[in-house]
Amino acid sequence: MIRKITDILKDKEKTYSFEFFPPKTEKGRTKLIETAGVFADLGPDWFSVTYGAGGSTREATMEIVDDLQKRFGVPVMHHFTCVGHSKDKIKSVIEEMKKRNIRNILALRGDAPEGERDWKPDPEGLEYCYQLIELIRADGDFFSIGVAGFPEGHIDCPDKETDSRYLKMKIDSGGEFVITQLFFDNKDYFEYLERTKKVGVNVRILPGIIPITNYQKLLKFCDICGATITKRCMIYLSRSMEMTRLLIRQALSLWLSNVMSYLKVGRRGCIFTR
Repeated sequence: MIRKITDILKDKEKTYSFEFFPPKTEKGRTKLIETAGVFADLGPDWFSVTYGAGGSTREATMEIVDDLQKRFGVPVMHHFTCVGHSKDKIKSVIEEMKKRNIRNILALRGDAPEGERDWKPDPEGLEYCYQLIELIRADGDFFSIGVAGFPEGHIDCPDKETDSRYLKMKIDSGGEFVITQLFFDNKDYFEYLERTKKVGVNVRILPGIIPITNYQKLLKFCDICGATITKRCMIYLSRSMEMTRLLIRQALSLWLSNVMSYLKVGRRGCIFTR
């Protein structure tokens, strides 16, 4: 029986998991399965699989989630966005998840399809994440629902206080735990915990950690999502356009120091993005 993440969080004080991006080729898919097998041997609490902008990897995400659960017996969380889908399509995807015993969802509003500057939501669809959560929750408690959090504030939010209120809205709609966007200064994470607590968010907030293996891709990703790369990180990683073996060791050292610092003060888990 595939466990719900909410039940895992109730049973365990500290957890960790690995997140995967759907590959674009069969060769990449084979490599993902091999990598997941190595990580499965480490005993993670769950895996998760992302969902492309505008639902561009919808079929691939579900197939990979289903495959990983069957191969390794590890709960796998399905990232799920409402962008680009009508309500009827969202409902059909939810039903397919139930048929495949996919019990864990990370509910997201999602990004517009890449390159579509004038993109507008489907007139028969949903506009906000809390609406997606309500639609999922209409099926009762079959699913465990996580939501995204933004320690530096969402890039589209006017201020951090508004961002905190939006998170509270998602939790009140049925979200049960939070996974943060990447960050490079642990101070932002600790401040986020205090800020969201003030508005009544009392669920577990798990930090999302991305191991750095490609500096240029990191710059592009942070530009899209609004994450700030600290000066310390810049000094470590900006010496080369390509990641040398030395820089990979430096990046790993930086990454581990961040992880250890919040575990030492009692944080209760983290999400590693592959």
